[in-house]
Parts: sequence; structure tokens; C-alpha cells
Amino acid sequence: MRLSTMFSLQNQYSSAIKTFPHSSAFFSSSTTNSFPLQTKSRNFVSLKESSFPGKSISTKPRQLCVMGSKSSDDGFNQPSFQGGESFLRSVLASMETVYLNRNPTAKAILELVQSVDSDHIFYDHLAFRTFGVNGYGIDSIAKFFLDFGYTQREELRFPAKKLKALWFSPPSIPLPGGGNRVNGPLPRIFISELLVDQMSTQTQDIIRKYTEIAGSGKNHAALASSLGSLTWGKPLYSEFQQLARESEYAAWTLVNGYALNHVTISTHQLKSHLRDIKSLNQFIEENGFKLNSEGGVLKVSPDGLLLQSSTVADSVSFQFADGITESVPCSYIEFAERLVLPQYKNIPEIEVKEFHRRDGFEVGNADKIFESTSKEQLTRRAA
Repeated sequence: MRLSTMFSLQNQYSSAIKTFPHSSAFFSSSTTNSFPLQTKSRNFVSLKESSFPGKSISTKPRQLCVMGSKSSDDGFNQPSFQGGESFLRSVLASMETVYLNRNPTAKAILELVQSVDSDHIFYDHLAFRTFGVNGYGIDSIAKFFLDFGYTQREELRFPAKKLKALWFSPPSIPLPGGGNRVNGPLPRIFISELLVDQMSTQTQDIIRKYTEIAGSGKNHAALASSLGSLTWGKPLYSEFQQLARESEYAAWTLVNGYALNHVTISTHQLKSHLRDIKSLNQFIEENGFKLNSEGGVLKVSPDGLLLQSSTVADSVSFQFADGITESVPCSYIEFAERLVLPQYKNIPEIEVKEFHRRDGFEVGNADKIFESTSKEQLTRRAA
């Protein structure tokens, strides 16, 4: 990729941010002080009316970053970033800032773990939710990551929830210093979409209405996530209720858009005793946080090599277009431990690398993790 192309994208990204002083951005990623949240309790935050979206994201054309790639020794795609890595990490950092500003539980847990493990927190994956209609599905946000060297991997299907998902493996980038969080090893990306055409006519009409209102907002999914903005206007409360009755996933996406659904701490890469996910779960619960109990707190893949858990989502006070203000689910934080594959079990622990461990995702685990934003889990949390 020519440097001029990358700088053009970065300049347009910056310019786009400057054009939104009164836009639909409901979260600011610049400073904590500018973020319009008032914490009512450790697990509940309120958003000001004026900070919710009322306009669509700019539809001006943008240049995309295209890079060549080569194969690395571990088999992962190795892009020729030529400076693009810095921009990619800046975008991830903006997404993370929005996420932490609106989700006090996630922020508190990261600080709690960091108090024990210092700067050894790496992300296993970041997750997004989308509407599979009018170009607003997986591809809309995946395009950004593919442009920066990510590789599409397996598809997962969730028939009961009417969802499908794809995950993407990151380019292998040497990090001599180790880094931390978004500045550490690049995370996997997990993107799901609602199969809108399988929903009721009434629900389809609502989703199509807002994705059509947003116009070309689908072309700016990464920007929307970085700004904490919806690409469509505020919905009516009755519309949110209709979606919630049929699909809590759909209702969540209607009011959260492309915001990070969750980040996941890679527990086995921690240095303390918390690297064992069972110890981490106990540590979190002892500090007063509730974990998603769907299918048991610890979700285990059939092969026993992928262990996952998650908190219950935070909630925010959302003012709908008709003036009604109600609590809606936000995001949560997940934890994943990937065990060493059987063929590498004799490798000394100090020599074990990430590619020696179980990769990918498991439908059974993910299906239960989705429930972190469900009404049932949120109600249990409030009890």
C-alpha cells in the first residue's frame, strides 16, 4: 500500500470526526470528561438525551486501505503494513474507549485484573453484532479488518436465535515488548448478524426502516463504532419492544449499533494465578460482579479445550424518539482460556505459543455467551 493512500484514509477518518459536533455520536472517545455518562451505580449508567443519535453518518466516499501480504512462519497471514498498523490500533483504541466509557463493569474488571497482572492483559477477541439486511450485516464491519490484513475463517450458525457468525484471524505482528490490550497481540474478530429475512414481517419492517434511513452508513461501520454512534436515528420505544419480544439480539443492535458488544480477556496469557479461568471467575465473583449463568458459569467446548465465561451486561437509560426513557442492555466482558492441543502436550509450558493452543470458536459456548445481554440475565443481576 502506498503511504499516500493510508494517510488519505487517516485524514478522511479525522475529518469525518470533526464534522460531527452535533451528530448522532452518543459516546465521545476523546476524553472521559467529555463523555456524557452519569453513573447511578456500579452497574447502571445514564445517557443524556442530546447525546443520542438523530442524524445519519456522512455518506461521502472514502478510500480504503489495501495491503499486500505474505505468509509468516506460524501460518498466519503477515501483511505489509507500512505504517497501517498504527492506524489500525488507533481505531481499535477508539472503539475500546467508547466501550469502557459506557460499561463501568468492564472498566472495573480490567482495572481489577490489571492490579494483579500489571500490563499483561491481552484480548482474545473483540465482538460485534449486525443486521443481515441492506448491506448492514457481517461484511459491513468485516471489510475494515480485511483491509488491514485479517483473514476470514469459519462460519458458525445459531438456528434457534436466527443468527450466523464469522470469525477473523489477525495478521501476525511481532511485538518484542508484549504490549497491553489493544496495543498487545492483535485480537481475533467475531462478527455475528441477525438473519432478518427469517424474522416476522413486523420485525423485518422495523429493521429495514432504520437501515434504509441510515443510507450509506454501512460503509462507515468502523467509524460509527469508533465514535460510539448509531448510523440511524433513535427508534420508538414500541419498536424496541417489538424487537425485544422476538429477538433480544435484534433489540440490542437497534439501540447499540456497531458498538463493541464485548472484549475478551485471554486468561491463559495472564502471568498470575488468574491465568486459570476458574480462579479468575472466583476472583471476579468475590469482588461483587455477577457472571452469566446460562448453561453454567463456565462454558466448555466438546473437546474440552476452549473454556469461556462472561459477566452480565451493564444497562443504560435510553431516551427513545417518542420521549420515553427506559433501561436497555449495553455490553459485557468475556474471558477465554485456550488449552494446548493434544499434539503439543509434551512441549514445555515456557515454549508454548498461541498457535499451539485451541483456536476458533464453538457454537455451544457462543450460544450461551450471547445470553449475557438477555432480559433473564439482567433481571438476575438486579436481584
